[in-house]
Amino acid sequence: MLKKKSKFTPGNFLFSVKRSRSGLGLFTNDFIKKGQCIIEYIGREISEDEMYTSRSKYLFEINSKKTIDGSIKTNKARYINHSCHPNCEIEIRKGRIYVMAKKNIKIGEELSYDYEKEYFDEHIKPKGCRCKKCKK
Repeated sequence: MLKKKSKFTPGNFLFSVKRSRSGLGLFTNDFIKKGQCIIEYIGREISEDEMYTSRSKYLFEINSKKTIDGSIKTNKARYINHSCHPNCEIEIRKGRIYVMAKKNIKIGEELSYDYEKEYFDEHIKPKGCRCKKCKK
């Protein structure tokens, strides 16, 4: 009997890291259907002390006790930029971070998700948001 594939199993998608409006971005080389798990945001778990002293721009807080530093090169999800009108969303499941398709995503489209208010206010707002919605 075949084991049922989990909703949180990333698809076998191909990606390209290329220049975008916000620096480097992650673009899909495949069509992705709404609801599919695209990729997992990976990295090493850091301590609370490290969270406050780290200079990494790739920290992802899972909960008040667990933060992932996604700066490792094998974490392609780190190239997904913020958008005020994203095509992806984050789902946290059993302490892991998954990027899910919020809508159908065409070949060649840049992947994006909303970085949420705290990160946006601290890192994006002062420089001005560069997403498609804000830079028309």
